[in-house]
Amino acid sequence: MHFDLSTLLPHLGFLARGAELTAAACALSLVGSVVMGALVAIARTSASALLRRIAFVYVDLFRNVPFIVQLFFFYYGLPELGIYIDAFTTGVVALSIAGGAYASDIIRAGILAIDQGIIDAAEVSGLSRRKIFTRIVLPIALRTSVRPLGSVLINMILTSSILSTITLNELTGSAQIVVSQTYRPFEVYVVLLCAYAALTYLVSLGVTLLHRNLNRDMMEAVD
Repeated sequence: MHFDLSTLLPHLGFLARGAELTAAACALSLVGSVVMGALVAIARTSASALLRRIAFVYVDLFRNVPFIVQLFFFYYGLPELGIYIDAFTTGVVALSIAGGAYASDIIRAGILAIDQGIIDAAEVSGLSRRKIFTRIVLPIALRTSVRPLGSVLINMILTSSILSTITLNELTGSAQIVVSQTYRPFEVYVVLLCAYAALTYLVSLGVTLLHRNLNRDMMEAVD
């Protein structure tokens, strides 16, 4: 077999647009996952038994059902109920909901790890429970959760390849189209492997830098 990447040069722009679509979907899904995760984490740490039960069912359901089944439910199942969503929005919603189940555990762990003395000091200063949670507890929990949330984002980038099954031409979907046009699957998938490796590496590097920047005061205190 003759290895020839030059045959892909006319298609690099198309693959780049697929990569941009992947990046956009994952960025929006990360925001959605953090919002969903924070809400579920709040419910799981609330005094309401009903809220805790609902949150538990949500996490247990979406962590134990294959993502492709969830995706097909939203894209092919909801239209049966008269709910029509385009492929990109469906992908973002599905990734956000699935990612939120994992993010909730991370954020919940961050909430439970906060020193009780910080909360006691805030209560003594006269802050309400709502302000203590929104201004102190949640920001600290999110700051300490940056690195594990980065792992959720990396997993989201890898999982986004499944979005090609609902006709979304993200990176993997674009690669499949190029293969059908060039009949050069080896070269195309070599490029695809490198593209995903580069994306995940850049995200990992960015998360590490962000974690160090946000927690610099803590690391300086330890030193």
